[in-house]
Amino acid sequence: MVGVKALLLDLDGTLAETEELHREAFNRAFREAGLPFSWDRPLYKALLEVTGGKERIAHFLRSFPDAPRLSEEALTRLHQRKNALYEALLREEGAPLRPGVRRLLGEAREAGLLLALVTTTSPENARAFLETSGLKGVFHLVLAGDIVPHKKPDPAIYHLARKELGLGEGEGVAVEDSRNGLLSARGAGFPVLITPGLYTADQDFSEAQGVAEHLGEPGHPARFLQGPRAGERGVVDLDYLEEVRGWWST
Repeated sequence: MVGVKALLLDLDGTLAETEELHREAFNRAFREAGLPFSWDRPLYKALLEVTGGKERIAHFLRSFPDAPRLSEEALTRLHQRKNALYEALLREEGAPLRPGVRRLLGEAREAGLLLALVTTTSPENARAFLETSGLKGVFHLVLAGDIVPHKKPDPAIYHLARKELGLGEGEGVAVEDSRNGLLSARGAGFPVLITPGLYTADQDFSEAQGVAEHLGEPGHPARFLQGPRAGERGVVDLDYLEEVRGWWST
């Protein structure tokens, strides 16, 4: 019998590789606003250490002396425009789910696990992604954006998830792709499985209970880099989540 009661997942980089769509949306918003800069991949990778899109823009503007200074109102409008551009890109181009995501969510729902989406992206971005990916209505709980005063790596959003789902410490497993997500989930008492994304593969995940290339599919097995191995099938399933939980409790 699987003892895990809930599965909690991040969105960007975890459910799908959406960060390139976000980067393009930021750059289009900057061009529209006449701002004299563009974020390339190396710069964006560094900026992802700052969670939250508006916070990321503000951090960038503070870090570069020649960058224009924007009022709080202008910053909010710029971020809102970026989100609208991201939604348009998402609906035009799509963002395929990473291997194993749809399979594992289906297995978890069938087994009666609670499912939560726990993300720093805005509620609008989260809603657009769920609609375009076919995951609308799959999650019992969606927590996004500024629902808590401090974003990941602060554990506030995972503490809220525990409260809303009625979970005790260690009764759910979190799936994240970044160190900020790992620290957030661990801080609220969740064992963590990491599936590194495009921009996070070289981060430090030494505190995670497991690290897997992705969630795996039959015929498309994942490599398991840390924690329990998944046997011949090479997929993260409910039994594997229980192993991850066991590694956290020992």
